[in-house]
Amino acid sequence: MWNTLLGEGKIGQQLLTAWIAKENLRTLLALTRTGADRHRVGHARWKFLTWCADSDIPEVRQLAITGDRWWPEIDAFIGTGHSNARSEGINRVIKLVARHAFGFRNADNQRLRTRCVTTRRASGHLRTAQP
Repeated sequence: MWNTLLGEGKIGQQLLTAWIAKENLRTLLALTRTGADRHRVGHARWKFLTWCADSDIPEVRQLAITGDRWWPEIDAFIGTGHSNARSEGINRVIKLVARHAFGFRNADNQRLRTRCVTTRRASGHLRTAQP
């Protein structure tokens, strides 16, 4: 893949640079499952941040800025393995249902619809449901 992208000129080089940045971030976040020591986490963070900062792509540099700004939260995730992804997912579903129910005349029906979609039993089919 690398040779193909490099053969495409500047756009290929930019795609490769962004892809490597993404892979460095994935490597950093994957340390959650390994119980890595602080030195290893610090090295992976340094590798990700320097790669992004040295790139000539504004979006990749912004990714480094955002990652650095959110470092305390990322570090907590790496250290504990816990995140708020579940609650964020439920909030996303609630907003989606509310958008689909926009214009309902009965607010109680809208609340009931939201509650039904976000219950444990219903959550198994949320991933496959199409709006």
